[in-house]
Order: sequence, then C-alpha cells, then structure tokens
Amino acid sequence: MSSDAPSAALAPWIAAQRTSLLAQRGHAWLLQGPSGLGQYALGLEMVRAWLCDTPGPNGACGQCSSCHAIEVRTHADLCVLMPEVQMMALGWPLSEKAQADIDDKKRKPSREIRVEAMRDAVEFSQRTSARGRGKAVLVYPAEQMNHITANALLKTLEEPPGDVRFVLASEAAHQLLPTIRSRCLGHAMAWPAEAEMLQWLRGQGVADDAAKAFLRAAGGRPDDALAWAQSGRSPQAWSALPQAMAKGDVTALGDWAPAQAIDALQKLCHDLMAASVGAAPRYFAAADLPKAVPPLGALTRWSRALAKEARTAEHPFNAGLMLEALVAQARNTLHSRQPAPGTHP
Repeated sequence: MSSDAPSAALAPWIAAQRTSLLAQRGHAWLLQGPSGLGQYALGLEMVRAWLCDTPGPNGACGQCSSCHAIEVRTHADLCVLMPEVQMMALGWPLSEKAQADIDDKKRKPSREIRVEAMRDAVEFSQRTSARGRGKAVLVYPAEQMNHITANALLKTLEEPPGDVRFVLASEAAHQLLPTIRSRCLGHAMAWPAEAEMLQWLRGQGVADDAAKAFLRAAGGRPDDALAWAQSGRSPQAWSALPQAMAKGDVTALGDWAPAQAIDALQKLCHDLMAASVGAAPRYFAAADLPKAVPPLGALTRWSRALAKEARTAEHPFNAGLMLEALVAQARNTLHSRQPAPGTHP
C-alpha cells in the first residue's frame, strides 16, 4: 500500500481539514456540524495520525503497524465510543460482556453510548500507552451520550492523563453539556462547494444526473448523498415520491424502514412549507411538487405529527401498518385545500 492510499478515498475537503487540524495543538477536539459532512471520517483520520509511527503533515503513513492495527480494528491505544449499533455496522468490536449479552439475546444493541462503555474508556485513558505513541479516544456521535455518560467523560476531560487525546464528533453539538463543549477546541465542519461534491461523487462511481439528484435529496450533504446512491434507490423514484404520496401509493415506500420514510416525508413537508411562503424547495425539484400547495396550517399539523412519529420510528409496533398510516396522512395533507374566504380552516 502506498503512503497516499489511506487518503485516496477521502473526500478532498476532509483531507484539507485533517491537514489544518493536525497542524494545531490540543488534547480534545469537538468536530461539529450537520450530518453527512464527514465528522466520523475526519475524527478517524486525526486519531490515525496521532497514533501513527511515522506521521507526516498530511496525516498517517498508512504503512506502519499502528495504521494496520486501526485498519483491522485491533489497536491497543485507540478507544472508540459509539452506540453499539454503529460500532457493529462499522466493524468496531464491542466489549466481551456487551457482545455476550447481545449474542445471548439478553438485550438488543444500544442506540446510545452506554455508561459502561464510557467507564471502560475512562479506565483505558488512565493506563500506560501500549505502543509508546500515546492514546486516543474517538467519540461519535457525541450527542448520543446520556447525562450520566457525559458526566463520566467530563471528569476525564477536566483532568486528562498526560498522553491521551480526544476527538468528539457530533451532528448535534448543541445537545452536548456546555461544560463538555468548553473543554474542547471546536471545529465547524466545512461545507464543500457543489462542484467539488459532484466531482467526488463521480469519483465514487455515481453518474452525473444521479449525483445531482441524490445531492438534492440529501440536502447538499455529500456523505448522505453517497449513502443514497449506494442504497440501490433510483433518482427517479425520489422525484416521483410527491406524486406517489398524493395518490396514496404505499408501494413507493415499500422497502423503506419507518425512520427512512419519516425522514423523506419530513423533507417533502419542508419543501411544501417553503413553497407556501414563496421560497425555493431544498430536497425536491420545484417541478416534482404538487402544483396546488396545501395550506400552511395543514402542513404545520403534518410536520408536528411527523416529528412525533420520528420519536418512536426505531421501535414501531407494526412497520407495515405504520407505513400505511404515514402514507394516508401524507395523502390527506396533500389534498387539503385553502379554506374559502370568511371561513375557518
């Protein structure tokens, strides 16, 4: 593997931010910004460089035993804190006890960062470095710490052991304790130019027209756009979604998880609310939206209902029934009409 290999698949804006941050000193960083801008990728690049045997100004070498240990998820001086569902999806090992509990079906993988994992991280930070290059803790998404977990981290941030450094990567930094934010050097994630994002998506094998459509569907967030492209869904299906909802066509959301369906409907609702006040849509092309925009009052009620559904979307009683209800709700809203003058809605 060449020394350039680790950064070859990196988006250029992530590589540029990595180089800038590595030139600065600090024992704790908070990478913050909306989802889809590469917080995890940037955080991982930083810890790779910190632990690398022969780092350069552009990060880790990609060839040493430290870089290899991170690649295969076995580095003794790196502690990764994530919700268990994300740890498993990204190939990071759980603690023996956590893995055993999940294997024995005693519980499901956690969707927040568990306090037990944070206590392990605190103990890890107090140990001597195994490789002599210091230790690193990567927390993502940091907003998934509950209050107890966050307080356990805070004590270590306030009095950090000499050779441990932290990267907290967040997609909702406002949800973090103010005391945690104040203990970290902050970095706002760069939002790349559209031309740069489209060029990067093309480099990932996404066709031009599809790249533009998926970037729009993702609200201009490149990582989310790539995930859309890799999901197997077509740009045409996204464009057709508003008309499908107006017809009450449940099959348009047939292979979507409830959380994905709610996210898509929230984007449709957002664009219709924008259209109702004369603003440009963000997620759909204007031509994809119904010509008759529902009243703002109906859209506001729909928005509130979707927000309520989103809170339980990961644990629906019956996913099929939930999708049917969501589509019926969308259809009713899209067929709402402005009240006649002098009447109340």
